[in-house]
Amino acid sequence: MATASKLSQSRKPGRPSKSEDLRDVILDQAELAFAEFGFEGASLRDIAGRANVNQALTRYYFGSKADLFDACFLRRGGFLAGHRHVNLDRLLEKTPHPEVEDILLAYLKPQWDMKYSGPNGAAFVALQARLHAEPEEHALRLRREVYDASVKRYISALCDALPQIPRDLISTRMAFLVGTYLFMLNDLGRLDDLTDGHLNGFGKEDMLHQLVTFLSAGMRAAP
Repeated sequence: MATASKLSQSRKPGRPSKSEDLRDVILDQAELAFAEFGFEGASLRDIAGRANVNQALTRYYFGSKADLFDACFLRRGGFLAGHRHVNLDRLLEKTPHPEVEDILLAYLKPQWDMKYSGPNGAAFVALQARLHAEPEEHALRLRREVYDASVKRYISALCDALPQIPRDLISTRMAFLVGTYLFMLNDLGRLDDLTDGHLNGFGKEDMLHQLVTFLSAGMRAAP
């Protein structure tokens, strides 16, 4: 009788065991591939191989590569946006007039936690950064669909906290904020260079605190 390890080695690509959720298996592997190679560089063949399924099954569940990319982004992006809504709800329940720092922390922490949640969380953060290099119309549609509702709620909260700053300017600064935190989450190696290797003394919560402090000052700056 063949051993379990030999059976595993001889198993052909096809359906994973029944206990696995096929859609999530494919999405997890697609997320890693898109984060590493981008939309153009990743192939359905490679993704199917990573997930140990055949391409036909991948197409059955998701259709085209573009549809699979969208499904990856919508799955975890929707989770992220939902957490931001919940964080803001809880903050406003505690106080109707929260400080700028508390608003920004509520917005940033779900993304920060996702980065350090494991390989797929980190992959999604990288995927977000890569989205800026994808076709503009496609990228804008995804970002609008997933994030606009939550981001605009935070802009409104910041407007309430900073009535002396015009809404259009706060919205612009929110775009600066997004670019800043995506860089921070994806290019810590550059920070290590700039600090001559002293960045190791910062924990992830310390880094988040410094980021919130920096961005809050920018939000408060006079027009």
